[in-house]
Amino acid sequence: MKLLLTDCSTLKNNNDLSLDIFKSFGETVEYDNISRDALLNEVKDTDIILCNKTVIDREVIANAEKLKYIGIFATGYNNIDIPAARDRGIPVCNAGGYSTNAVVQQVMGYILMHYTKIPEYNSFVKEGSWVKSPVFSPLVFTGDEVYGKTLGIIGYGSIGKAVKKAAEGLGMKVIVNTRTVREDGETVFVDRDTLFAISDIISVHCPLNDESRDMMNRDAFAKFKDGAFFINTSRGGVVDEYALADALNSGKLSGAAVDVLKQEPMSTDCPLLQAKNIIITPHTSWAPLATRQRLVNIVADNVRAYLNGNTQNDVTH
Repeated sequence: MKLLLTDCSTLKNNNDLSLDIFKSFGETVEYDNISRDALLNEVKDTDIILCNKTVIDREVIANAEKLKYIGIFATGYNNIDIPAARDRGIPVCNAGGYSTNAVVQQVMGYILMHYTKIPEYNSFVKEGSWVKSPVFSPLVFTGDEVYGKTLGIIGYGSIGKAVKKAAEGLGMKVIVNTRTVREDGETVFVDRDTLFAISDIISVHCPLNDESRDMMNRDAFAKFKDGAFFINTSRGGVVDEYALADALNSGKLSGAAVDVLKQEPMSTDCPLLQAKNIIITPHTSWAPLATRQRLVNIVADNVRAYLNGNTQNDVTH
């Protein structure tokens, strides 16, 4: 059994995480970040591909004559040609739920950064301005309370549900828009236009697909409440980045925070790079060490279940 790990560098920070668990399943071939040519060559005798963001398209699958299984170090699987895998009867197993806690704390961090002005005050102090202040509390930045604000959540899987719980813990009101409504007697479900119109904060937690691609466009931002704060930790493709930049630069939005972009790593001409009042992190909301260890364990459990004839988390069905 040959296992090909295609982009191990996306999982480690200076080798702080071991991937030796996969050696128990067979011969492992590890690449930091495999090239396209090397990928097409390696897969010819590969039984199992384990990847994070490597594109596994129809050509790769066609080249992989022995391929039996694809495992993903992620929840999303838009980098895998699912129909091509399905045509070959190859299960594609993801790691749903591993990053819920980490993403929730990132979303809450964005919200608190925006409203408390902690980053601005920290810079103010570190630059030496407090020691020059004539008053003990120099009120140079205007913060706000999140208590009583309305958070609109788009997408209501495990992360969306956990964000709701955390926001309510801070005294926020929560409304939800989701494709599949499952009434629970507690959650307030609304249509998307209503969510846009009345939310002080909007956080996106839906998968990237044909329906959600560029969902957050000029028409959408125009419907936002003036001064709203926008968050995206899902996939960069759900946002028209030029429309978001315009909404920020015009003052329509008071701010935004994004952990994902359409092109990653970020391109030099990304319109958000110079936009006003935006927090950008490099797709790291999922990446605390404890979270990455949980991810590796789930992927290993998926492989073990497949080899034992009990395939789990298969997204091809």
